[in-house]
Amino acid sequence: MKPTKSCPVVIRNNAQLQILAFLHPIAGRQLVKGTIESGESADEAAIRELEEEAGILDAKIVSNLGLWKSGYQEQVWSFHLCEVDQEMPDEWVHQASDDGGHDFKFFWYPLAQPANSQWHEVFQGALDFIRTALASGSNHSLRSPE
Repeated sequence: MKPTKSCPVVIRNNAQLQILAFLHPIAGRQLVKGTIESGESADEAAIRELEEEAGILDAKIVSNLGLWKSGYQEQVWSFHLCEVDQEMPDEWVHQASDDGGHDFKFFWYPLAQPANSQWHEVFQGALDFIRTALASGSNHSLRSPE
């Protein structure tokens, strides 16, 4: 199975595990994710997406968390646990060039907290996948939505 989307996962432990997320001005709460371009590896796409969508320039992949059949538009997501060397603020805004330019409002979301309706259904599933992959320590998870 070949991934079509790459999702860099940035985690911090600030009294609880938190995942980097953002508020899209039209589409609600999301994780950084993007299309794997022709000739690009899933790892390369993850690092590029962090730069384009979040303005993070010094990330590196420390682990691949696996592939997930999203059940949305036949997308297969590849998840990559990333480490960032720069200091990460609690919140920030980054102007991304996606769809003509949007201000993405970044924040840290408690990983143990269930995602509510402010999250698109596909991102709710992605968060479940990430929780399971991190808990199991597995690098070869492959799951479809229930």
